[in-house]
Amino acid sequence: MRRLVLFALLTAAVPGCFYPADRGRALEAKVDKLGTDNARLSAELKEARDQLAATQPKIDEKVAQVTQALQSLDTAARRKDADIGVQFQKTVEDLAQLRGQVETYLYKIGELEAALGKNTEETNQRLLALQGAEAVKEAEAKKKAEDLQRPADKKDFLALAQDKAKAGDVLVARQLYNEFVKKWPKDALVGEAHYGLGETYFSESKCREALFEYGKVVQDFAKTASAPDAYLRSSDCFQKLKMKEESKLALEELVKSYPKSDAAKTAKTKLAELDKKAAPAPKKGKK
Repeated sequence: MRRLVLFALLTAAVPGCFYPADRGRALEAKVDKLGTDNARLSAELKEARDQLAATQPKIDEKVAQVTQALQSLDTAARRKDADIGVQFQKTVEDLAQLRGQVETYLYKIGELEAALGKNTEETNQRLLALQGAEAVKEAEAKKKAEDLQRPADKKDFLALAQDKAKAGDVLVARQLYNEFVKKWPKDALVGEAHYGLGETYFSESKCREALFEYGKVVQDFAKTASAPDAYLRSSDCFQKLKMKEESKLALEELVKSYPKSDAAKTAKTKLAELDKKAAPAPKKGKK
């Protein structure tokens, strides 16, 4: 029963973040305006592209006419040179006019695409700001992680995430661990990925988030190499959260489930220290 309680605590829900209401409303207003601008630019961009699409067949037709005129010049000796020259000149002028229209449409499309891209980027930044500084950092880490070359081998992929974590780039490591979990959800190494996720949160003193990941390890991947350490880290997290009984319970479960592990040796030492602190002071003898 006590073990079930521990598991429930380890996988507890993580509370949401807080953002000041006045700043949130101001940002929401800006985001709404940007959304309206984006919609207008998208409509104008679609109109310009439609105009270009409608003009292109006319250009193709004129090009065909010019080609046909050139090919038939040598067989049109019966006609007056002046008539041929006028017809040919008219075709060339029509073609030049159509090409001018195309260049105008292409220029307009380029401007609209640039404005739309700028507005979209600003909208995304505003939306991230609404979610708080942490969301901004996560987005930057995601973008940085996307630029990394992914190993095809799952062990190398996990090693890449672990290397990033050791280098202190925990947000990028978190992105990679999450990718690993999604890509190989049933693999035995997923337990190590969850432990790695827990470590990224633990390094930021986010104990509730860390406990959730450690809980996944001890509950669903009990045979993974880091399972004993997950118990040990859970104890540390509970201690930081002032949950002393739960901290002790995690140590006891560690010793019970993995008695020969190095983590269990550390747990025994900590339990002995707790028992020593809890022991009543010896009574002084009478003189």
